[in-house]
Amino acid sequence: ARYFFNKEGDFNNLTAAAYHKKTHLLVTGFASGIFHLHELPDFNLIHSLSISDQRISSISINCTGDWIAFGCSGLGQLLVWEWQSESYVLKQQGHFNSMVSLAYSPDGQYIVTGGEDGKVKVWNTSSSFCFVTFTEHNSGVTAVTFTSTGYVILSASLDGTVRAFDLQRYRNFRTFTSPRPSQFSCLAVDSSGEIVAAGSQDSFEIFIWSMQSGRLLDVLAGHEGPISCLSFNPMSCVLASASWDKTVKLWDMLDSWRTKETLVINSDVLVVAFRPDGKELAVAALNGQITFWDHENAVQTGSIEGRHDLQIGRRELDKITAKQAAKGKSFTTLCYSADGQSILAGGLSKFVCIYNIKEQILMKKFEISCNYSLDAMEVFCISKEMKDFFFLWTQSNFTDLYKLILEDYHYSSVSILEHSLFVVNIAFPFLGRNWAATTTEGLLLYSLDSGLIFDPFELDIDVTPSNIRKTLSQKEYTMAIVMAFKLNEKKLIQEVIEAVPSSEVDVVCSSLPDLYVEKLLEFLASAFETSCHLEFYLIWAHKLLMLHGQKLKTR
Repeated sequence: ARYFFNKEGDFNNLTAAAYHKKTHLLVTGFASGIFHLHELPDFNLIHSLSISDQRISSISINCTGDWIAFGCSGLGQLLVWEWQSESYVLKQQGHFNSMVSLAYSPDGQYIVTGGEDGKVKVWNTSSSFCFVTFTEHNSGVTAVTFTSTGYVILSASLDGTVRAFDLQRYRNFRTFTSPRPSQFSCLAVDSSGEIVAAGSQDSFEIFIWSMQSGRLLDVLAGHEGPISCLSFNPMSCVLASASWDKTVKLWDMLDSWRTKETLVINSDVLVVAFRPDGKELAVAALNGQITFWDHENAVQTGSIEGRHDLQIGRRELDKITAKQAAKGKSFTTLCYSADGQSILAGGLSKFVCIYNIKEQILMKKFEISCNYSLDAMEVFCISKEMKDFFFLWTQSNFTDLYKLILEDYHYSSVSILEHSLFVVNIAFPFLGRNWAATTTEGLLLYSLDSGLIFDPFELDIDVTPSNIRKTLSQKEYTMAIVMAFKLNEKKLIQEVIEAVPSSEVDVVCSSLPDLYVEKLLEFLASAFETSCHLEFYLIWAHKLLMLHGQKLKTR
């Protein structure tokens, strides 16, 4: 049989379809965002709905035929629809275009992101779902941050406002503005959550507000270029501001916001970050260098030449090699690890680098993507594989090139209009077990905890008290603890735990399977009441909670 959809002529092209064999259900999606449900073989229309104003790019039906999933690539939407009750099971939408900034909540359970579409979204790190979107901004969001309590989100925007959002009532409860309209490019909040600072990219000033009253407290002038980054010292009342005028200024909050120190850098400063203990300042500049400063004495303590580690790819329209192009590239975002011993750096490249600060060496490079549909992914371009018009371009001008592209439309599939991959922002949570990056490809999370939480309690023939003591004598402490919990004799568990030297507790806790962490914590809780080894058990409890507390909380 043959059937036609566009009898009425009000439908655009058919863009996606799926058929469920058992229920004879045909689902069709159109470019206008409408979808139809038909029953075959009679082609009876069950219902027709519009779920978006963008084209539906993919459709899938679950095995029972109750739920239908729709993907709309234009808006980054994912919808799961239960057609019988006509209700949404799941509705998720990403940022319409690039994510620009991100921040972790103090407990690491949530991530807030700001995008060029003016939206502020809050994501759950364990489920990866966005659970609230704030749309109050009228222009692109340039910076977001949490206060130290974790209940308030602050966002700065090019619309000239800084907004504070309440995460308990999901509302915009405070809006900060400047006396004359300014485009805010960066944002910082002090450790108490009382002082909010934002830098302007057009008037070169820093505005200071009170969170409680919403009043403008001060306007800090002194920079001669746009403010690129602000950072409060977590341990003292000092604000560091970075600018394109090749300086970093330190402002003392207790001394009427006077300039405490001015650090002169060799190049335009792009980003500045304090170490978690507040004793060191990291500065990334346009020349690709990361410099480290003892800000109390205004002395440079070290530097990392990171330009070569960025490893920029060669764009398809570049007339120079990737090596030459790399000379103009730099890191645009910095973030200290939780222990302050290493630093994460990202920029206009597919790599994120992690450096050891003391040794000033590259520890690891994370490759963010292998998507070759993005531009500048390959370091070397082989001339014989390059398209015809590249040779034309080397011999003529731009007009001829565009003329050729317009005449031969099939050439437009080349990534002239594709994005290059770059890392916009990176962040470490307080516990430092994972980190996140906002990139061209979306919000990415990297974690140290990737083990499966499954271990059967099978008592095999080898799990006996004598074997447990034998394992213990061979100094295989983790194995001995696991075997003791399998046997589940309280006295034996106590004997094994008390046989572990206090210096080995850290190593044992980090290698202990997740399933036994809860069992060990339950055992420790009961042991505290009776045992005389109080400090020893406290060391155990402290190490376990530091290493596994985050996972226990999310579960």
